[in-house]
Amino acid sequence: MVLALVAHAVMAEPGMIREARYAEPTTRYAHGVLGDDVEWGALELIVGPCAGCLRTETGKVTIRLPETRVFEDLAPRLVDLEGDGRPEVIVVESDMSHGARLAVYDGTGLIAATPFIGRANRWLAPVGAADFDGDGVREIAYIDRPHLAKVLRIWSFDRDDGLRHMADVPGLTNHRIGWDYISGGIRDCGQGPEIVTADADWSRVMVTRFDGKGFASRALGPYRDEDDVSRAMACE
Repeated sequence: MVLALVAHAVMAEPGMIREARYAEPTTRYAHGVLGDDVEWGALELIVGPCAGCLRTETGKVTIRLPETRVFEDLAPRLVDLEGDGRPEVIVVESDMSHGARLAVYDGTGLIAATPFIGRANRWLAPVGAADFDGDGVREIAYIDRPHLAKVLRIWSFDRDDGLRHMADVPGLTNHRIGWDYISGGIRDCGQGPEIVTADADWSRVMVTRFDGKGFASRALGPYRDEDDVSRAMACE
């Protein structure tokens, strides 16, 4: 099911998203998980022409959230989820009563979202998107409540069906309270995409991949500082 209930957007004909950025800084959501009190009230998309698009000029689409929600995030992520050469935008939205959810936008507005976590001041930290199982469709990964639950969650995307929950892997995290960055991400060292995180107590660097049947994790080595994660991301 496509979810399209949240944002008030200036609608645009479909086109290629060239750039995405947050706008309208706000302090209306008192959480500060990313190190300060400022979140974002709007998402700005620079949309231009592309082959087969209706749009023939470049313009700006502004997606403005209701006063009860913010983009609680570092930066929007441009990812071609459908493999059609036209990227979608992956963001983190937070509701003052229901906490965070992961959402996907294009130039027409919201096209898919996970459920909200369900409680205020509960957040999720995106990992990234890749075709983990080799079926030609990119999945989206994030850590659900990286300071509390510490669960890697993976969702598959379909424009008609939205985001479908695919798998959970417990005991992993990628963020500490107050960090203005997210640790790890997705790497490919020649054997397909792998998710790099830490384990739940920040003692080991972990790699998680699809093994043909499901998602399995293994330790790469100790976590001493972010240099260990950087080396893992660089396949060293």
